Amino acid sequence: MKRILFVLFLGVLMAALDIAILGPVIPAIRETFELGERGVSWVFTIWVLANLVGVPIMSKLADGYGRKRIYLLDLGLFGMGAGIVALSWSFPVLLVGRALQGFAVSGLFPVAGAFVGDSFPPERRGRAFGVLGSVFGVAFIIGPILAGILLLVGWRWVYALFVPLSILIAWFGTRNLPRTETERGRPFDAAGLIALALFLLALAAGISLDQLPLIGASALLLVLFVFTERRGERLGHDVILRPGLLRNRQVSIACVQATGAGISEAAFIYFPTLAVLAFGVTKSEASFMLLPLMLAVALGSPLVGRLLDVWGSRRVVVLCNVLLAAGMFAVSYAPGQAVWFYGGSILIGVGLAGLMGSALSYILIHEARKAERAVSQGLITLFISVGQLITGAAVGAVAASMADPIAGYTSAFTGIGILTLGMAGIGFMLKRAPAERANLYHHADN
Repeated sequence: MKRILFVLFLGVLMAALDIAILGPVIPAIRETFELGERGVSWVFTIWVLANLVGVPIMSKLADGYGRKRIYLLDLGLFGMGAGIVALSWSFPVLLVGRALQGFAVSGLFPVAGAFVGDSFPPERRGRAFGVLGSVFGVAFIIGPILAGILLLVGWRWVYALFVPLSILIAWFGTRNLPRTETERGRPFDAAGLIALALFLLALAAGISLDQLPLIGASALLLVLFVFTERRGERLGHDVILRPGLLRNRQVSIACVQATGAGISEAAFIYFPTLAVLAFGVTKSEASFMLLPLMLAVALGSPLVGRLLDVWGSRRVVVLCNVLLAAGMFAVSYAPGQAVWFYGGSILIGVGLAGLMGSALSYILIHEARKAERAVSQGLITLFISVGQLITGAAVGAVAASMADPIAGYTSAFTGIGILTLGMAGIGFMLKRAPAERANLYHHADN
């Protein structure tokens, strides 16, 4: 099991590094291709769009055609995308590579979570999820440092490094990841997959580009997707998302919690901007002020994972939401005082470590059937992404609407803190540990 977890950790770490190195690399990409602010934003936007569309596709393929096969495919696609970015001779070519990277990453996270459900006994899954969750803190600590070193040679070398790294991880995966049995007797739900992909694409593009018509179209596409899945289930098709899964109270609460976690995670992206305004530091110095938060994620994830195996998800979800709320309130209370800023950042890091790193994945892996574990993990990824998109648009709008930008950011963070307290209240609706464990063992082998 240690070898399996090691391979999964490396794959997820590489995907997280792809996000962590982007900030330091973007100025060099902008200079190379002579881009404006709007143009260079597509380096990240195209990744997000491809990632969102890819989540249901890769998750479903993993459940239908084998976790190992799709995990290795994603590693190969990621390396190919990184190679295209490194060799890009024009900006459109670079965007093709970034889209391929985002599409590949969409499968690495859900499939890794599904492997935990397949390979680890129920009483040790919390610890395994905790280890995987720590990669985000690790990536955001070492990623900027690694990028800074390679930028001395050239930004293309940052992406060139991913090519041999993806090959190495794929080699480890070929030797150590177990094969999973698959059942493909029923017709594949192509109509549902297309409807879901179009819905996610319209939603992400509508929020990112602030286009209300696209957001309205996404609502219609969501209705179409629900209709398609219900019809597909009646006809006996292998539907993308079994309607009964979302009717499960544990699952629906976890999806709501994932949206809240995505909102909180996206909020701390604005912390460096707040630090520049409140402390009068440079942008470079402000980025280093996030290190305590990242250390809290890296160290808190394994700890919370162990608590999950002892306490169950209910206590952990409530506790992590309370920590998140306290952290948001602390940063908002005195943004120019280091004690409140760093103390709040650490609380936020531990709270995010629990929700995004282990607790929500833990709930879904035990509520879903074995044949839909990757899809269930993909649900968490999707709802986190929706929360991130909402915050990305909302925090900036609130800050811009007030004469004092510091007051604008602190008001937005206070609002997120209040929302997170509401999430803590919703967390009390989850099963108590004894009932959860009874269900846990019931689903362990089905």
